[in-house]
Parts: sequence; C-alpha cells; structure tokens
Amino acid sequence: MRIAVSGASGHIGGGVADLLAAAGTPTTLIGRDPSRLPALPGATAARGSFGDPALRDALRGADTFFMASATESVDRAARQRQAVDAAVAAGVRRIVYVSFVAAGPHCTFTFGRDHWDTEQAIRDSGLAFTFLRDNMYLDLMPGMIGPDDVIRGPAGHGRAAMVARADVIEAAAAVLRTDRHDGRTLELTGPAALSLADVADALTAALGRPIGYHRETLDEAYASRAGLAAERWEVDGWVSSYAAIANGDLGRVSGDVRRVLHRDPVGIAAVFPPLADL
Repeated sequence: MRIAVSGASGHIGGGVADLLAAAGTPTTLIGRDPSRLPALPGATAARGSFGDPALRDALRGADTFFMASATESVDRAARQRQAVDAAVAAGVRRIVYVSFVAAGPHCTFTFGRDHWDTEQAIRDSGLAFTFLRDNMYLDLMPGMIGPDDVIRGPAGHGRAAMVARADVIEAAAAVLRTDRHDGRTLELTGPAALSLADVADALTAALGRPIGYHRETLDEAYASRAGLAAERWEVDGWVSSYAAIANGDLGRVSGDVRRVLHRDPVGIAAVFPPLADL
C-alpha cells in the first residue's frame, strides 16, 4: 500500500518519510517545491499543497494520506478542508492527521480550533482516519527563550505534557503501517506534565546559563509581543497557547505513545540532558 506524505520537506513529515522508507513502504512525498523533497528508496516526489488543485493528482494511487497540518494562517481551516476533498476525489482510503490535544470548537488555544474543524471535515468525508493529537513539542522550547534568557507567557503555574518530536514521528510511522488504529484519536504526550518553570530549570542545566520564567498577565503578553509585526490572529495564537497551559487544557498525560510503540515516551532529561551528563 502506498502512503502519501505531506510536509515531507519538514521535520515531522520528513522524519515519517525516513522511517517509512527504512521499512520498505512505498511513498509519495508531497511538497510545494519537489526539488526540496528528500530522495528516499521507494519514494516518488509530487508537487502539491493544501488548497492547490494539483494535490488531487499527487494523491492518486495512494491508499493512505499522512496529513501533516499546514503552517498556521488565517485560512488554514479552509485550505485543510480542501485537502480532505482532494483526498476523497483521488480515491484515498484513509487519512492520518496530525492534530493537537486541545482541539475543539471553542478551545482556549485558538489554532486548536482549526484542528477541530479539520477533524470534522475528515469525519464527514467518510474516509477511515486516525487523529494524532500531539501535545506541545519539547524540542521547540528553546525557541521560547527571549533575548534576556527568560521565557515569558501567561501560563501561570499550569502544566503541559510536552512530547518529543521523535516520539511523534515514530508513533506516526507505526500507525501508518497498520489499520489497527483506524477510527481512533490518539493523544501523544510525554511522560510527565511540566510547568514552564520546570522547562526553564531543564534548559538552565542543559545550556549552562540561567534561564528564567516570567508569568505574564494576558495584558502583559499582548504588550510584549506588540512590536513583532505580526497580525492579530497570529498573536492570539501565540498568547492563547500559554493560556491553554494555565487553564490545564494540556496537562493530561496519556498512555498512547506506549500503546503504539510499546515503550515509554521520552522525557525532558533525554531531550535536554544536563551539561554534566554530556
């Protein structure tokens, strides 16, 4: 069975494509610019993107569509619905979609509403599906450090069960190679719910310099991001990701990584080992 992989030039899609190639699974790697797609055994490259009519042709002949969510945009939900329609028109049997743990029509994290809309489009399509609801990615936490070595956000004392991207990639590849998880929504989390103070402590030990965490108010969060030349919908997404932590929306630790991979998920100490352990 051929698997079509969107976002194959990115970290998640590219990692999934690597594992599928290593397992000998035929793939179609889809990207806006085919020249940027990896050259892998058993893989063909095809041009396509969400909202592009060419996506339907790129998906033809694929049994399963690994649908890595598109980069955030004001029209992401509409473009992802068009991608689902393209999969139906191309004769795809199943979609494995990368969603988010807080997905819901009114969830605090505003970008999670796009994920909910896409999940509903997939359900309405009649195709078989698996939803991979990822928590925040542990690996991306260093990018939250400001120039003053402080993580700032209105997360309060809340916690998030952050997950390593390597675990998401491995779990996605495992799900794609079987129909055992069809019809299921899997929450991919790390082994523990972490506060941003916990993250700052781990980064302090790993980087060898003090990393702090400042608990902003919502007003402070919008003010500190006012000079970033971003549109309001984008700033809302950034700020609401912290607010979702404060609300407890991201704090549940799931056993789904273990159910899929038959091992525990990777923890923060493995992603950011202390300098003394290197």
